[in-house]
Amino acid sequence: MSTLTTLPPDTFSARDDVGRLRKALKKGMRCKTSIVIEILAHRDSAQRDLILQEYETAYSEPLTKRISSELHGNLKKAMLLWMDEPANRDATVARQALTSSLVDYQAITEVICSRSPSQIRRFKEVYQKVYHTRLERDIEDYLSGDLKKDAMDLYKAGERKMLGTDEKTFIRIFSDRSRTHLAAIAKAYERNNGNSLEKAIKKETHGYFERGLLAILRCATNPALYFAKILRKSMKGFGTDDSRLIRVIVTRTEVDMEQIKEAYLSRYGKPLASTVRSDTSGHYKDFLLSLIGGD
Repeated sequence: MSTLTTLPPDTFSARDDVGRLRKALKKGMRCKTSIVIEILAHRDSAQRDLILQEYETAYSEPLTKRISSELHGNLKKAMLLWMDEPANRDATVARQALTSSLVDYQAITEVICSRSPSQIRRFKEVYQKVYHTRLERDIEDYLSGDLKKDAMDLYKAGERKMLGTDEKTFIRIFSDRSRTHLAAIAKAYERNNGNSLEKAIKKETHGYFERGLLAILRCATNPALYFAKILRKSMKGFGTDDSRLIRVIVTRTEVDMEQIKEAYLSRYGKPLASTVRSDTSGHYKDFLLSLIGGD
């Protein structure tokens, strides 16, 4: 369920939105950021796509290029990610996670393990088209040792391919079962063994491989709580992990943000919007809160 209060089709006009955006983002003038947020934060993916097409047709320039030149900092990062379509977002997140000075294992784990097989196949195609290399190749190039093997195993698991009989039992099961089936397996495992499948994973695996399997399991059994915990970590303690905060809010707004908000409130006793409001500021805060919706 989306948290967006989008315009219904009979009142939405890409042309009208583009005209207002052009004025708000006009060169040489002070950017009217609040108008940009007012429009784009309240348009769904189909409407945003029409706006992008209409803007480029009208002005022979990508809207994202204008946004990139007029917005700054975390707001710019969040807005550009928001304007991209899901497969492009995931390709961007994966590439940045792999090529940053310190590999972002959380981000690459999340994008591989929390997406469906069809979503993985699609963003893999985009990745190769945009970066002129295969995702598997970059995993090989940018990771090393056990991390490389674990990442490749998880990548295969995400695609649900049958693996060789010499692979670990965890990989065989996780790669050949739907998420609904995996959730049922988790319940049956605990019922039959008196111990949770999550605890078994923690006991039998470690490191990046462990985190990947736990991500798959948690996304199968309770995805809202999984992302609520990630959001909590991004804002807990001193400072804010804005990359993680942006990634989760932008990519989950049109998927399951209402459920994430409910899980966050239940788990931490405080509305997600309230925490975001305390940890961010300015137009960046306004944009994230527009995506999240009210308390």
